[in-house]
Amino acid sequence: MKKIYIILLGFVSIISGISCQKHLIELNENPNGADPASANPNLVLSTVLTESAKTFVNLGYLDIAGVMQHTQKDGWAGGHNNYEWGNSNDWTGYYDILRNNNFVYSKAIALNYPLHEGIALVMKSLMFGLITDLYGDAPYTDALKADQGGDQYTFPKFDSQQSIYDSILANLEKANALLSETSFNSSTGPADVFYGGDAGKWRKFANSLALRYYMRLSEKLPDLSKQGIEKITGDPAKYPVITSVADEPAMGFPGNSDMDSWPAYAIPQSDSSNYIRIKMCNTLVKALLERNDPRITAWAEPVTESIYVDPDLSGNISKVVYDTTINGVHRPRVMIITNEYLSAKQLPINDINQDPYYVGLPVALNAPQTYNLSPDVQQASHNTHVSWVNKNFAKGNAGGTKVRLITAAEVHFILAEAAAKGWSAGDAEDHYNMGIAASLSVWGFGAQAAAYIAQPEVAYNGTIEQIITQKWIASWSMAAEAWFDWRRTGYPELHGVANRTVAPELPLRFYYPIEERNLNGTNVEAANQNLKTTNYSNLGGNGAQNSPWSRPWITQETGKPW
Repeated sequence: MKKIYIILLGFVSIISGISCQKHLIELNENPNGADPASANPNLVLSTVLTESAKTFVNLGYLDIAGVMQHTQKDGWAGGHNNYEWGNSNDWTGYYDILRNNNFVYSKAIALNYPLHEGIALVMKSLMFGLITDLYGDAPYTDALKADQGGDQYTFPKFDSQQSIYDSILANLEKANALLSETSFNSSTGPADVFYGGDAGKWRKFANSLALRYYMRLSEKLPDLSKQGIEKITGDPAKYPVITSVADEPAMGFPGNSDMDSWPAYAIPQSDSSNYIRIKMCNTLVKALLERNDPRITAWAEPVTESIYVDPDLSGNISKVVYDTTINGVHRPRVMIITNEYLSAKQLPINDINQDPYYVGLPVALNAPQTYNLSPDVQQASHNTHVSWVNKNFAKGNAGGTKVRLITAAEVHFILAEAAAKGWSAGDAEDHYNMGIAASLSVWGFGAQAAAYIAQPEVAYNGTIEQIITQKWIASWSMAAEAWFDWRRTGYPELHGVANRTVAPELPLRFYYPIEERNLNGTNVEAANQNLKTTNYSNLGGNGAQNSPWSRPWITQETGKPW
């Protein structure tokens, strides 16, 4: 009996041990994590899309909006107004998105999901396009492979900018083919925050991006650019593109927290200086006012107190008057001053902006918080004499404003430019007008398009400068694309300010990041040698080669933009 008991006890111990081992394995599995071996690609796709959208608006609404003179800051303004970027231009976040996207792509291949494969190729093209647009040569072929081990992937070489563009266009061609199927064996569900899994719209996104990059190459490789654009426009059934606002890859913000809100919004009941410090730039304000552009009311707040220098008054006088009309213009609230008042403050009259409604900050002021007789000299000032950005952008959801990664307006302007060059891309004036109308529609002014276009200042005159200027205006909140257009064409004619901006001309690129220089220095130095220095390269602070004023391949030998 005792022997039987011992055998039974041993059997129970073995079973118990096996059970404990299984239990310990289960305990070491993260119930809130996704096992890469079994995870559905949709779990990661939503992150790829939302983080990409946030990346583009963070660039286009913040510092690049300063470069392209949509806005200026009156506090903590060095990067925004003066291009003092130092070591701040990190690309880690861009490669994080691409790493996640690479997971979606790999799972799509393994599961034979052509819908997800096509989407991942579009997003790969978008994000690598952004990286090479911003920096020049960059890790591409050997990037995102560190898990394979070896120095080749731990310290990836930099591919040439030209080869990256070539690969982007090839991937977009492949994406168009994958997304052209009439049915798919997978679904994105709500993970696709842009299109809800609509393959037809993703296909338009792919081909519209191809138009963007063919035009990007137009100064360097005009024959390739012409051939590529004419291939797309010549076969709209095979290469559909975005032609209406409804086709745009767009994403709104819930506005519940910092993570899902418009950049630089006013945090409720807390620090609102992120919003306050961004003011309109007088370059854009002047362009909008000259054209009687209704979009100014969607992007800017009117001044709460205008300024008027009264030539009929004498003495050191300053007084505030409400609800008055001066020279036929109604002013809700105006600060009336005299020339003697300005003299006492040692301010020339040309330094005062007397517009009754919209006043922008000039570029790179030494003390922007004091501009136009500001009553508040603090950084991020509550300046009543300057236009803030529209109060909708103070909200976490930006009043319903959406990030738009490429727009119908951009596509029409690309085709207008192509047609103006004499390429087979439709009628230049028609596309120009449709580009304007699409942008006005996005901001709620579609009904005013015909009247706006009919103005002498806006009516098509056949020049590339006019097309690119309207494209620059339409790029509000997404100014990175305007920067790349300016770099390619020199339009609109924008400049820095001698002795105030780092260089008297606008920069051409971002620095290679400090971490990459420290960890992958040999390959960074090789990439530096492919940059061409300019008269301003030594002003950047990180050596003459790795400078925002050194020319990447895309601008070399073009004579543009300066």
